[in-house]
Amino acid sequence: MEKIEKVLAFGNTHATVNRNSDLQHGDYGVYDLTLTAPGVEHLEFTATEPHPRAEQLFAGAWSACYTTVFGMAAQLKKVTLPPDYSVDIKVNIGQTGPAWFLGARFTVRVPGLDQKVVESIAHLAHQICPYSKAVRGNIEVVTHVVTA
Repeated sequence: MEKIEKVLAFGNTHATVNRNSDLQHGDYGVYDLTLTAPGVEHLEFTATEPHPRAEQLFAGAWSACYTTVFGMAAQLKKVTLPPDYSVDIKVNIGQTGPAWFLGARFTVRVPGLDQKVVESIAHLAHQICPYSKAVRGNIEVVTHVVTA
């Protein structure tokens, strides 16, 4: 699998499960995008640019799926997640020589849980998530877990 040597563009997302659908975050030329996923009422991407790039839309769709599946994976492992867990995904498009590639960087934040437990949940979520399955072996995906 090739790695990107030069990033040309990227899209970032920050996904949390919003338990208060009236809460607003966006202002100054950005907006909040609320998506739905099976079993989750509101999955919110805060401060989204008004004209997102394809990389951001892909990261957003992947975030919606992965964040939902992360919660399901935790349930399968009988782990209760804190309400403030979140997933950041950065999808890069770039080059290695003349070839173009996608790459993804995940930051999974689950304060207060054991690092190894969260890494195990994150790995299982990648095994379940349809977006993660679709790109497996095709693009570099790096997952960083933060528990502090």
